[in-house]
Amino acid sequence: MRIDILTLFPELLETPLRTSLLGRAVEDGLLTVAVTNPRDFAGGRHRTVDDEPYGGGAGMVMQCGPLFAAVESLRDRNSLRRIVLMSPRGRRLDQNLVRELAAEPDLVILCARYEGVDERVSRALVTDEVSIGDYVLSGGELPALVLVEAVSRMIPGVVGKWESVDTDSFYHGVLGPPQYTRPPEFRGMRVPEVLLGGNHAAIGRWRRMEALRATRERRPDLLENLTSEDMDLLAELEAERGRPNTDKEKSQ
Repeated sequence: MRIDILTLFPELLETPLRTSLLGRAVEDGLLTVAVTNPRDFAGGRHRTVDDEPYGGGAGMVMQCGPLFAAVESLRDRNSLRRIVLMSPRGRRLDQNLVRELAAEPDLVILCARYEGVDERVSRALVTDEVSIGDYVLSGGELPALVLVEAVSRMIPGVVGKWESVDTDSFYHGVLGPPQYTRPPEFRGMRVPEVLLGGNHAAIGRWRRMEALRATRERRPDLLENLTSEDMDLLAELEAERGRPNTDKEKSQ
């Protein structure tokens, strides 16, 4: 997969793109990430990329010309089928959108700065506006890295064991289950016995139950389109509320 990122501050992306799983994915040729600076396509001695907004107001707005030219310069290397603007007014990033974008052969990601981009960029150039949350940052570079990280995990071979991806929160529509490692007991808190017994069917059932428990408590809005097995597990969780949860207390 190829991802082209347009940013006025390439240095913000350099270290994360060379580190950990992302760095290895790039090294191994599973992922190509290229950075383009729209300032390189700006005219004039000062290579200006922004101007005051029409109608007045605080701040500056990124101009059409440099952004259109920067994107068009990628035409020989990128299909330009999906051009994503990181924007607080965009669609909220979730795992379904991550899967959708990961299925593309390439992406272009625009990182806005200042008060954003000229609306004509959004209307005529951008195919998707994406937000990572209901808050505002100084620019789109950190959100772009979030998107690249999330999408890269969907590329076969980037994460060593697919099971690590398969058990991620949201991958199957609910939050992930709790995880434990050695030692089996720490300061009086024990690992649940089911995880120590080697019964993989029982472990799988326990993990799904705990994933549903966490989702019900923290993100009940995600409890949609569940399977009949999930509904049975939720019914068990509801029944638990009416009796002492001694087994769970012993595992704490």
